[in-house]
This record gives sequence, structure tokens and C-alpha cells, in this order.
Amino acid sequence: MDGVIVRERLAGHPGVAEIMLDRAEAMNAINTAMALRLAQACAELAADPHIRAVVLYGSGGRAFCVGADLKERNRMSDADMMRQRPVFRAAFGGVLGLPQPVIAAVHGYALGGGCELALSCDVIVADETAVFGLPETTVGLVPGGGGTQLATRRLGPGRAADLILSGRRVDAAEAERIGLADRVVPAGTACPQAIEIAARMAANSPVAVKAAKKAIRQGAGTGLATALEVEDAAWRTAALSADRREGIAAFNERRQPQWPGE
Repeated sequence: MDGVIVRERLAGHPGVAEIMLDRAEAMNAINTAMALRLAQACAELAADPHIRAVVLYGSGGRAFCVGADLKERNRMSDADMMRQRPVFRAAFGGVLGLPQPVIAAVHGYALGGGCELALSCDVIVADETAVFGLPETTVGLVPGGGGTQLATRRLGPGRAADLILSGRRVDAAEAERIGLADRVVPAGTACPQAIEIAARMAANSPVAVKAAKKAIRQGAGTGLATALEVEDAAWRTAALSADRREGIAAFNERRQPQWPGE
């Protein structure tokens, strides 16, 4: 069992794919096999022109994901850890690198690598049971799934340091207040609400959505002048596409667009 299930939602939500972390018995802790499958799943979704948005969530009632499987790591030598490292980097990089918008639906614990998986997504929807944390320093590690960089970009260096260097946990309300969660919803509704958000994004021009996501990501770590050039490149990509021609025609003809996606 690889611990990851991928499926496309067809009924009422065309173009939306789900990635479910499926090791509920281990609170969706990520072992080597699961990391391999997650990287593979992301590569497949990235190359699928029919997929326009992705929702990432965890199985079971207790956790989104509690990070790396420390029981597996307890048996590892230093050499084993180094062999596992590129596998984990590929898994987290796969989520971060998806060209489609990715919505994290978080319930229960999102700790360590689980928090980093959420940070790798474009939008984080958390229900009221969500608990976030980056506790790696409490077990002699540093966040290695992008946490030090992604948390800093989301929260600023001070708040990122507060979480990472202390290893403390924050509940859903604090996560929303500091910007770690984008929306907080009633318990048990994170996944359906994330799917609705994904469906709304999937209904828009795939060329424009991917170009806009790329501009947001690439511009975030640069100065304003460079970021505006990134935006201009994204605008040109969309403006010269068949999607732009179809979108404007559909608006003037008062009909729903049929996106070519080219």
C-alpha cells in the first residue's frame, strides 16, 4: 500500500483532481513508499491537460498529515537518511511544482511535513479542528520540505521563526490570524469547501490560471520591478492565447466559454 490515492472528480466538478493521503492508521505519516507515490502522482497530474485544479487532503478523522514517519526513520542509519532525502524532496517539490492551482483541505493535525505540504499549496482551507506546527527542531531536525522558506514567505521571518525555532503548535483560529490558513470553516467541511474553490478555479481559463499562478509564485521572492516584468510575461502568455479570444467572444455573446486551453 503506497498511502496515496488519486482520482478525478467528474460529477459536478470536471477538471478537479483529488490527492488523498491514505495512511489513516499512522495519521497519514509519510514513509518512503508514500513519498515515492506522491511524487509520481504529481508528475502525472502536472502532465494531464484535463486536470485544471487539485485538492489535497488526508484520510481518517484525526489528521491531515503528521509529517515524516518517525517510526520508519528510527530504524534508519545516516546513510539511509541521505538516500531517503531526494525521495522526500521530489514528493514535496511535486506538490509545490504543480502548474494547476492546489487547495489544501486541512483537518486535525498538520505537523512537520504535513504543515509543509499545506504550505506547498496555493490556498489552505482549514476546519476548526486543524492544528498546525513545524516541530522538527524538537527532534533534532530542520524543516526540509520547504518549511523554512515557505513559512517565511507566507508569515514573514519573525512569525516563521516563532513557529520553527520553538516547535509550538497553533490552532485554526491563530493560523488564520497569522496567515497560515486562508479560510477557516466548520469542522468536517474543509474538503467539500476546498473542492468548491477548486471547481471555481477549474471553470476559468486554464491558460490564464496557470500563467497567473506562475506570476504569483515567481514574483513573490523578487523586487517590485522584477515582479512586474514577471506579471507582464504572464499577461502576454494569456493575451496571445486562444483562451483569451474565446473568453472575450463568450463575454460578448453572453454564453459560457469553451476554453481551448492552448
